[in-house]
Amino acid sequence: MAVVTYKSSTGTKTVTESNAQVFKGFSTQQGEFKSAKLYDIELVKQDLFNHFNIRKGEKLENPDFGTNIWQYIFDPLDIDTKNAIIRDIESVVNYDPRVALDQIEVNEYEHGVQVDVLLIYIGYGIKERLNLLFDQNQGLMVGGSTVSATT
Repeated sequence: MAVVTYKSSTGTKTVTESNAQVFKGFSTQQGEFKSAKLYDIELVKQDLFNHFNIRKGEKLENPDFGTNIWQYIFDPLDIDTKNAIIRDIESVVNYDPRVALDQIEVNEYEHGVQVDVLLIYIGYGIKERLNLLFDQNQGLMVGGSTVSATT
């Protein structure tokens, strides 16, 4: 029987075979083609990262897909820019039915914008804080993340 366990400071969340590996996919992002399979939460995160890496207008036949955050990293981070980034983050997260948005925090970063997002994985009862760094020189970088089971 397949069992997936997520450990956190608030306890342990176990997912059994009946709902393990609900989402299946693959990624060649790391250049490892032998182990390119992704499942469940890792797949959802990779899909979100891919969505954040696409600028609006770049995807063929779907010019509204993607994000405009990349054009905001050169602007001063005033209230209007923060609100535009928050709307963009909400749009990307709401596009994916496998996650729900709990919190967003936008801050200045040395060479771009830092976005702290608290996600809830639907069907798993797991919250995860993602630290996304939109860097003008290095692209999207993902900072540390914390996984916790919801109560």
